[in-house]
Amino acid sequence: MASFKLQEAKLHPPAARPGIVTRPALVDRLLTSPAPVVCLLGPPGYGKTTLLAQWAAREPRPVSWVAVDRHDNDPAVLLTYIAVALDRVRPLDPAVFAALASPGRRALAALVAAVSSMADPVCLVLDHVELLTNQQCLDEAAELAIHLPPGSRLTLASRSRPQLPLVLQRGEGGMVEIGADQLAMDQDEAQALLEGAGVGLTGAEVAELVGRTEGWPVGLYLAALAVKAGGARRGAGFAFTGDDRFMADYLRQELLARLPPELVLFLTRTAVLDRMCPPLCDAVLGTGDSGRVLESLEGSNLLLVALDRDHGWYRYHHLFGELLRAELERREPGLAGRLHARAAAWCEDNELPELAVDHAQAAGDSDRVAELVLGVMQPVWASGRVDTVLGWMEWFEARNLIERYSAVTVHGALILALLGRPAKAERWAEAAERAPSAGKLPDGSTMESYLAYLRALLCRDGVGAMRRDATLALEGLSPSSPYRAAMLHTQGVADLLDGDLEGADPVLGDAFDAATQAGAPPLAAVVLAERGIVAAARDDWPTAEAFAERALAIVGHGGFDAYWTSALVYAWAARAALHRGDSGAARGHVTRAARLRPLLTYALPVVSAQALLELARAYVALGDPHGAHAVLDQVQGILQRRPSLGDLPGQADDLLAEVASLDRPALGGSSLTTAELRIIPLLATHLAFREIAERLHLSPYTVKSQTMSIYRKLGVNSRSAAVERIQEVGLLGS
Repeated sequence: MASFKLQEAKLHPPAARPGIVTRPALVDRLLTSPAPVVCLLGPPGYGKTTLLAQWAAREPRPVSWVAVDRHDNDPAVLLTYIAVALDRVRPLDPAVFAALASPGRRALAALVAAVSSMADPVCLVLDHVELLTNQQCLDEAAELAIHLPPGSRLTLASRSRPQLPLVLQRGEGGMVEIGADQLAMDQDEAQALLEGAGVGLTGAEVAELVGRTEGWPVGLYLAALAVKAGGARRGAGFAFTGDDRFMADYLRQELLARLPPELVLFLTRTAVLDRMCPPLCDAVLGTGDSGRVLESLEGSNLLLVALDRDHGWYRYHHLFGELLRAELERREPGLAGRLHARAAAWCEDNELPELAVDHAQAAGDSDRVAELVLGVMQPVWASGRVDTVLGWMEWFEARNLIERYSAVTVHGALILALLGRPAKAERWAEAAERAPSAGKLPDGSTMESYLAYLRALLCRDGVGAMRRDATLALEGLSPSSPYRAAMLHTQGVADLLDGDLEGADPVLGDAFDAATQAGAPPLAAVVLAERGIVAAARDDWPTAEAFAERALAIVGHGGFDAYWTSALVYAWAARAALHRGDSGAARGHVTRAARLRPLLTYALPVVSAQALLELARAYVALGDPHGAHAVLDQVQGILQRRPSLGDLPGQADDLLAEVASLDRPALGGSSLTTAELRIIPLLATHLAFREIAERLHLSPYTVKSQTMSIYRKLGVNSRSAAVERIQEVGLLGS
């Protein structure tokens, strides 16, 4: 169902452990509170997760659970986990999961629509929210929560107050916060915890311990473990709290010092693993008995959490892991990197490439990171996890490594271009060209062929250079390279822009076959659109329309409506529909193409300009000169930076002259600029204007000015009316 492999443990509350203390008063408060949003806030070790698990077991409404980790800082990943969790208690339309695998905000819109249609309330738990550092993830989770059916609840657990949109904090019923002072244990609860851990203390001793720990549950538990190990006991220095800087000293002196040295070695060295299984631990430690040790640790309740029902994967309690890693660095400085390197090698050998990337990054092994990322960039991107790929790119950039690994940089430049970020795409392309160009890649392609591939797509030096670069790339790309299809497409388009229809069509036919064989349906669809343009230029409209229908079928079946390539598919389909007199279908295709206009930039100038010109023709035929003028302005912006695009500048001049002769009716949504189109999706959320400005890195004045322009063009005078009108004309998608 999901487009990537899920970690099942993230979708379940942790199983109750022997000796866990029930918190009936807090559970009752959660059960009786009418608030739609509840936030548990406190330092690590305050029992937030345990409390939520106890509440979930008694909650009459179905509970969907997601334990957040740092990999969820990708909207596609977080929303997929939330969708799967909700689907298990309130089945969702399968189309939601197809939308989650596509880029852009289509996934959020599909999931919001699905939860809005739920008939009965549901509870959604997000645990460890402090790990969400991507503001878009927080915004989208909040937007989803707002649309849950009446009577539902969003419950968050976090070390610190999450940066939620104001509307969620101030919504009807408000947001209830339960802090560390309320999560702290009283004397009776502490007595129960200690007895559950097998430690007997007098009432006075328990009272003293509660006072010294300020009721911090994990502090009490560690103290109990220390007593069991023969360490501190009555009156012997239980002086630490949740934020006490002496916690590490206490752990070392009162707990680790009492454990067998070989067990301490196991604990500190395996703490570098976010999740572990016996074979991985064996590989990291160079031993063969990790399974026995893990089983023993789980049985001893030493803050080890099983991540699956088969008890094959584990992790340490987050705070315990942090303390163990600090202790590892104190005892064996510099060893963590070597342990991560061993973990990376094991993960790579055992087909866990993304986990291998994590460990290689932690090891500082940039060569291995580059090799791994090259292997997974494309499939991860294809699964819709755009921010995951961008995170890998940022890792290289932050370490000034983009000139060292030109193959990664080539891919990064293309991804930025596809996302409509031309300035940054240019910087990455320039860095790739400054990098060493000798050598071969793992698939046998030459580095020079990759650079030629990028130059051909960016087309900075005109159509002639584009054709030469495409030819050079094809000479050096491996026969199995998926990028051969793009270069064949580029060669065919070069012939088309030079007016050589007879030369273009067979090359484009080869490009389609190559794209199909390489499993690149978005490219196959755009090649069909190009072949349709060729057929129309030959006045072979039956063939042209057949190509349009095939291209639309590929886009529709694969859910590629938010891809950059689909802009030309939709714009060309509009022209084909208009030729057969179907203006209704043409308007629908035009709207879908218009939603993609922000992605059409000078970074990928040829297909971007082609799509905009086809869109302009459709607007003219539909009697919408304002729409035609808006997209022609965008074309002119591309041509100012890329003037040598064959016959495209001439096509633009002809269309400008035609538009100038038309009457101008009232403005409409078609006349929106690309800057205004970028605001449109956020207007439809509950973000305040100030928050929209922050998300888009604009000034509040700019957002206000652009919003007023949107209102004027749509003929409305309020945000709600604008959103309604945007939905009517289809600019938000489906």
